[in-house]
Amino acid sequence: MPERNEPTFVQPSATTKPAAPLRFDKHCIKASQYGISARMFSKNALSVVEKLHRQGFEAYIVGGCLRDLLLGKHPKDFDVATNARPEQIQGIFQRQCRLVGRRFRLAHVMFGRDIIEVATFRANHSDMHNEKQAKQSEEGMLLRDNVYGTLEQDAARRDFTVNALYYNPQDNTLRDYFNGLEDLKNGKLRLIGDPVTRYQEDPVRMLRSVRFMAKLDMFLDKPSETPIKQLAHLLKNIPPARLFDESLKLLQAGYGVKTYRLLRDYGLFEQLFPALMPYFTEKADSFAERMIIAALTSTDERVADKLRINPAFLFAAFFWYPLREKVEILKNEGGLNNHDAHALAGNDILDAFCTALAAPRRHTATIRDIWFLQLQLLKRTGNAPLRTMGHPKFRAAFDLLVMRAQIEGGDCIELAAWWHEYQLSNGDQRSDLIKEQQRLHPKPKKKFYRSRKRTKPKPIQQ
Repeated sequence: MPERNEPTFVQPSATTKPAAPLRFDKHCIKASQYGISARMFSKNALSVVEKLHRQGFEAYIVGGCLRDLLLGKHPKDFDVATNARPEQIQGIFQRQCRLVGRRFRLAHVMFGRDIIEVATFRANHSDMHNEKQAKQSEEGMLLRDNVYGTLEQDAARRDFTVNALYYNPQDNTLRDYFNGLEDLKNGKLRLIGDPVTRYQEDPVRMLRSVRFMAKLDMFLDKPSETPIKQLAHLLKNIPPARLFDESLKLLQAGYGVKTYRLLRDYGLFEQLFPALMPYFTEKADSFAERMIIAALTSTDERVADKLRINPAFLFAAFFWYPLREKVEILKNEGGLNNHDAHALAGNDILDAFCTALAAPRRHTATIRDIWFLQLQLLKRTGNAPLRTMGHPKFRAAFDLLVMRAQIEGGDCIELAAWWHEYQLSNGDQRSDLIKEQQRLHPKPKKKFYRSRKRTKPKPIQQ
């Protein structure tokens, strides 16, 4: 595994005097010791906490936003945890709030496009609760988890110690029940509770482990790491739609290449993309594997440059070489032409992909367009180039062609170079490029056969 760089952990300034933990709770620490203050948080999240406090409820800003602030990063979301029930939260915020989720009942408080997720403190399951509140599968996976509890019980239900941190803006204090601050300083990811049980409760935690290792440049402690390969198959019990969403978080966060290698190391990639595994080799140098690295590298670069990314392009690249192999089989064994073979192979490949990850139709339609345009890019005479370049997905198709050229070489290099020049040329220059193609690849002349003129047979003389 790659060496871990020490994360930037925000330490208190030299002028700040360390304050003793509050007497009423040994787990309560002054946030100023770690450079944390209320002004670092979303105003909308602070207003949610304040309003819940005014109504007599406990409320804290919780989880990943605190972790990111302590590491000197910019949080993407701000979540709130409270002892108010979802219906009570909705009663307080009324039209501004909507309740979501069946497995985990949550409240979304909306401030325009900004959504603050508010969760009720959860407790451990017990036989005293009915199936409407808590339900588990035979494998131990939580199917329903609406058992409410206290702050301390909620902390025990969090996945990692570094995510079980709570901030109270009223007195600027942090609550840390599982030494998450120490783990964060040491760059260590550690599951709360028995790792096997926690992975069985929600197998997606294995994917979250990998995501946090890649994103935060942290390492997974041995007890949390050991069971992953053995329990990786439990991901098959997760709904494909949820796995699709998780795959986007894994591969489109700007750490795709690192995440991919970790997924391979822990035996998780084959659970997400089983249809790709027949195209992998022991040396990890097949065209399919090289294309995955190229596509993820490009995505990471675009995220770093704050450019728009499209998951359809990523998956079109992932499955391009499996598609090509399927096309050749259909042409050789089924006698289909190139166009029909591509259409039929595309159906088969996308069916296999969506069985594991339920990609929405808008993405599969774009994937088909990118694949179809690979055939259109071969046509460089007449009006075909102008029509191809006018397609809404032309740029994505051209980017895939460039990656193919890097991997395959040969004719793809010449084809990619021609299209690059065509895009940068004016009208006259484009006409010259097309004429040159017509000269190099003239259409075969049609053969004309002179038909014999039929004559009426002469009458037979008697």
